[in-house]
Amino acid sequence: LAQDTGSSVRLESPPRAGAGARAGRADEKMASISAAPSYLPLALIDKCIGSRIWVIMKGDKEIVGTLRGFDDYVNMVIDDVREYSFTPQGKKITQLDSILLNGNNITMMVPGGDPEENEGKGGEIGRAHV
Repeated sequence: LAQDTGSSVRLESPPRAGAGARAGRADEKMASISAAPSYLPLALIDKCIGSRIWVIMKGDKEIVGTLRGFDDYVNMVIDDVREYSFTPQGKKITQLDSILLNGNNITMMVPGGDPEENEGKGGEIGRAHV
């Protein structure tokens, strides 16, 4: 069981049944992990609602748009979308008003990122072709 106490996280073990008085003392031990500040992944994504986000997908697609919402599976609703598809013939850009993105296909998210900004820094947009 983890509790967020601001700048540190307290980890507590649930009591074990039938372990006797000695186990009662062992269960009272707590580990403290200091991290300033501590964020959980869904909390970080929640901070991006209303902002631009760059989503790199499995395969050869990338999505850039304004994050409107998401669920526990990181399925996302994104508005003002640019979809980048990378093929041997080159890159294809598709403009879309709004999409529902399946969270199973997400590899990485870059809050505030845009592949167009990285075009001059590393060659092709967002992809390292091997």
